Amino acid sequence: MATKDRTAQLRKGVLELAILAVLDGEEYYSIEIIEQLGTQPALTATPGTVYPLLARLDKAGKVTTRWVEAGSGGPPRKYYSLTDEGRAALEEGAAAWDALSGAMDKLLREGGLIS
Repeated sequence: MATKDRTAQLRKGVLELAILAVLDGEEYYSIEIIEQLGTQPALTATPGTVYPLLARLDKAGKVTTRWVEAGSGGPPRKYYSLTDEGRAALEEGAAAWDALSGAMDKLLREGGLIS
């Protein structure tokens, strides 16, 4: 499998956690979430990837939404923020990520694949 394909597969598994992390303590509308993810090249995502994840997080009660009228006469924007359930999911996901990434880092370093 090509490295690009492998990166895409790994990224799919962490984008939900990344979205929760972006929303930790901050309210954003969807394009801002995409821009925040894009500050980390490995997490760059398209609207077609992010919108379904946001809908799933909303349905699961992990985020709450509110509509805000655009000041410039543009269309209203849907803002997202974490719920208590979302914050708990973020904390659980962060702990799981720490354990998993630490274990993988150790294995890859021992194998000489990364330094």
